[in-house]
Amino acid sequence: MNLTHMARIFKSGLTTWFGSSIRKLGSRQLSSYVKMNQEELDPTQLALLNEPCIAVDLNDQAIGSITKKDAHLLGPENQLPPLHRAFSVFLFNTKNELLMQQRSQCKITFPGYYTNSCCSHPLHYSDELDETDNIGVRRAARRRLEIELGIDPADIELSEFKLLTRIHYGAPSSTKWGEHEIDYILFLKKDIPVKPNSNEVDQVTYVSIENFSSFQAELTKKEIKFTPWFDLILNSYLMQWWKQVANLDGLKYDSSIHSL
Repeated sequence: MNLTHMARIFKSGLTTWFGSSIRKLGSRQLSSYVKMNQEELDPTQLALLNEPCIAVDLNDQAIGSITKKDAHLLGPENQLPPLHRAFSVFLFNTKNELLMQQRSQCKITFPGYYTNSCCSHPLHYSDELDETDNIGVRRAARRRLEIELGIDPADIELSEFKLLTRIHYGAPSSTKWGEHEIDYILFLKKDIPVKPNSNEVDQVTYVSIENFSSFQAELTKKEIKFTPWFDLILNSYLMQWWKQVANLDGLKYDSSIHSL
């Protein structure tokens, strides 16, 4: 399945693909899907659990394919899931305001949490496995910006993504699901129309660096949390990067993998 076809599937809510995929599953896989469906998971998000993520080692070397489901299931005694590759996009407008999104209640991990503009995974396909100038991660980021925020891929050149560094983190979301990722941090500065996909995103808002503390305080009053990866980035590097976002080209790539 090529990525253009995948994008069309996501736009239609995955209903057609989900039905045909279930018919093609073997009995063991079907049993697994039925069991998960009994947990009242959203059908679209349930179908996405079959996506092939990229399993990596601690040095971010690709070691194989792993389904999104297996990459997010906690092990015995809340052991973190297998390590896999991810990315986090921070989209700024030309006023240097950051687009924040509240994750949809349909999401399997961290539903309803606020986070950065777009967060997801490159997939185990040749064009997203390509590590030349991190082009695979950039392609995945552009693909997901269309899926989550309705951004036309034609509005973004891959070279416009500024890779700053990678972080290694893990966190449980529930007693069953969690995250364990090497996360590529990508900045993008551009005025782009957005049309959030309600299955992925509840709401979005642009926040300035000057108003971020009051924005965070309002979320705290409403008992709305940040996702763990955003919280870690916020409390380590984000503010120093944000202060320099007016000159995005001046931010240098840090090739280290930072464990947070």
